[in-house]
Amino acid sequence: MATEVRASHILVDERQKAENIVEQIENGKDFEELAREASTCPSSEDGGDLGYFGKGDMVKPFERKVFDMDEGEVSSPVKTKFGFHIIRKDDER
Repeated sequence: MATEVRASHILVDERQKAENIVEQIENGKDFEELAREASTCPSSEDGGDLGYFGKGDMVKPFERKVFDMDEGEVSSPVKTKFGFHIIRKDDER
């Protein structure tokens, strides 16, 4: 079976907003809470949880980043055609 990851993300439309959110997370603010407050993705209702997915399921910049992260790691802003993502890798199987 191919590797799958479980990730959560916060999607915003401006890099500055994304950098501000990363700073808040680094200062101890809850990721899920920030996702519910700030993310423009429908996953915000679930605290940003995207569930499990494999390679080829997400846009390339997002996929490249998340498969290169360690579990529990939170990314710096990742730009895609949808906006700027702050990604947290929750699990890998």
